[in-house]
Amino acid sequence: MDFIAELLIIAPPILFALTIHEYAHGWVAYRLGDPTAKDAGRLTLNPLAHLDPIGTLMLFIVKLGWAKPVPVNPYNFRDPRRDMMWVSFAGPASNFLAAFCLAIVFKFVSTAFPYGGRGSFFDVILLMLKWGVLINIILGVFNLIPIPPLDGSKILMGFLPPAYAYQFAQLERFGPFLLIFILMFSYMMRLNIFWVLISPFVAIFSAVLGIRFY
Repeated sequence: MDFIAELLIIAPPILFALTIHEYAHGWVAYRLGDPTAKDAGRLTLNPLAHLDPIGTLMLFIVKLGWAKPVPVNPYNFRDPRRDMMWVSFAGPASNFLAAFCLAIVFKFVSTAFPYGGRGSFFDVILLMLKWGVLINIILGVFNLIPIPPLDGSKILMGFLPPAYAYQFAQLERFGPFLLIFILMFSYMMRLNIFWVLISPFVAIFSAVLGIRFY
């Protein structure tokens, strides 16, 4: 498959995965009492509202990336530490749920219209669905890694004592640079460090969902 064809096939699943991830953050925050995302126009399923240029580019290049974080004001929550953990977990959880639903659709479509490898309409749909499952799994697991500003770091802070959580939070401004450095270092060394961490989970999900990705 050439680059342009692959780009056209994986672009919709990537945009879908990023959109529901950020929408889930905003929706849970709103339900817990924080209207910040809604007031900022981020409580929407419009993918353009959530795209981070660098994070999206990384998704296309190395299949790992991130979206523009949804603004959240924890002071609007009744229990900031607890509720921030729920908001942070909502993103990855939405991706896992999406992967499960897309896998069901994939099974149904592939049974009715088996993949023929001839580039037919249903072949393209099956490839998009398969990529959708894989990308949602990867995005969900990747965001659970406890490196700021990924969701896993905020979940971890909810378990740390306040003093340690505050110190850990100070690393957030360096987080994106650390992520980019690790991705570029992995690319140069031809060893995808994040994929080494994520691939076992992808294998587990593959077995559970009954879809073979590689």
